[in-house]
Amino acid sequence: MNWLTRLFHVADKVQPVSVTDANFHAEVLQSELPVLVDFWSPGCGPCGQLAPIVVDLATEFEGRLKVVEVNVVDAQKIARRYGVMATPTVLYFKKGGMVDKVVGFRGSLYHREIVENSLIDMPTASASASAPATTSA
Repeated sequence: MNWLTRLFHVADKVQPVSVTDANFHAEVLQSELPVLVDFWSPGCGPCGQLAPIVVDLATEFEGRLKVVEVNVVDAQKIARRYGVMATPTVLYFKKGGMVDKVVGFRGSLYHREIVENSLIDMPTASASASAPATTSA
């Protein structure tokens, strides 16, 4: 059971995958899906505020976005590699490359816009407008 589940009792929601130095490459850089990486630290108040937002994003975009969490105390090598100097820090990856970095707490809408605009392919209005119309006779 990860720290989010213990803290918020959110068993009915999709939980982030816990990532360490040992499995970061496989879980993030080799992921078929775009990845949101939440770097957090124990005792970090803003990290606790961000946690339910991260869980909500994992739940909302399930199957289209992979959400992982990294405890910087347990994954110092990967935190250093990506210049994580403060928590929370959220990194966004697509096809193995980092596309955005957010340091500090930001609200749900801020993160949702990054996911929708930079990471996942959202259906467009023009796609549905170009579908053939059906008529009743």
